[in-house]
Amino acid sequence: MNRVVTFHYTLRDPAGRVLDTSAGGEPITYLEGGGQIIEGLDEQLRTTAAGAKARVHVPAAKAYGERDAAQVQRVKRAMLPVEGELKAGETFQAGEDRYAPVVTVLAVEGDEVTLDANHPLAG
Repeated sequence: MNRVVTFHYTLRDPAGRVLDTSAGGEPITYLEGGGQIIEGLDEQLRTTAAGAKARVHVPAAKAYGERDAAQVQRVKRAMLPVEGELKAGETFQAGEDRYAPVVTVLAVEGDEVTLDANHPLAG
């Protein structure tokens, strides 16, 4: 039996810093088992009673995956679909296709840019 689930959340990194929260805003609503939230969170919420507060740890393999060094590449600046100056930490979609990956600029060195296509929460 699939249920519609609504919850508030606070996402923290391993050091305890808040990365995102629904506090003060709208809760998340999803269909249990529908693939609308990360697998590990869906699995753990299935055993949480309605109205209960829970601290949940989701391993990378059941969330955004492990970091993959092959997803970090150096490319020529001229190959990128972005106008203007690029700075470390900026993100952009690597192509016009809506399924093109979103990449993060790690470094800009002369006419080369180091990009990371890993999900920001991977690992």
